[in-house]
Amino acid sequence: MAFFGRSKVEMVNPAEALAGRSMTMPVPAAHTITGNALTPPFPDGLGTIVVGMGCFWGAERKFWEAPGVWSTAVGYAGGYTPNPTYEEVCSGRTGHTEVVLAVFDLATTDYAAMLRVFWDNHNPTQGMRQGNDVGTQYRSAIFYGTDDEKIAADASATAFGAELTNAGYGEITTEIASLDAFYYAEEYHQQYLDKNPNGYCGLGGTSVTCPIGISTDD
Repeated sequence: MAFFGRSKVEMVNPAEALAGRSMTMPVPAAHTITGNALTPPFPDGLGTIVVGMGCFWGAERKFWEAPGVWSTAVGYAGGYTPNPTYEEVCSGRTGHTEVVLAVFDLATTDYAAMLRVFWDNHNPTQGMRQGNDVGTQYRSAIFYGTDDEKIAADASATAFGAELTNAGYGEITTEIASLDAFYYAEEYHQQYLDKNPNGYCGLGGTSVTCPIGISTDD
């Protein structure tokens, strides 16, 4: 399907991206499961990761179920339009992909464990889609905040890519880029599958396990 002559899987030109707005999206004060804040400043001793892995409803659930996760939120990143709406992102004219922000306790888990949640719970070889969800807003992505996070993300992609190749999958298409901004999605999207347990979840992994941080010792 094309939008103004452009394919849904073709990134918008920055000059043609929607203008957006300066007003930020209001979000709930507390996570529906953990009771913790969705927005910073976060307490000391916590780390964060922002990733895109298809529809953010199911992706967020994978993270709030992970050990050591303090809070999660869904939003948009990787594009050009400030504070976009869901409808604008779905139009393909913002450049953003749907993402999850996970806030985790560094005393009980780490960035590598969060990367394993990311890799193990979607198929990162599909380009601008995830399963039946097609479009630039469903692309796989890791948005890092520090040089160490970039090194870890690149290393994890290399390690997991080898495992996927051995299992017969194609090359990883995951975007690994610096996080310019994380824009919160609308309130009804936050913890959507907690509010709607039978709601849509198009997330599916590859059944291949990411080896990072996993000991090979007997």
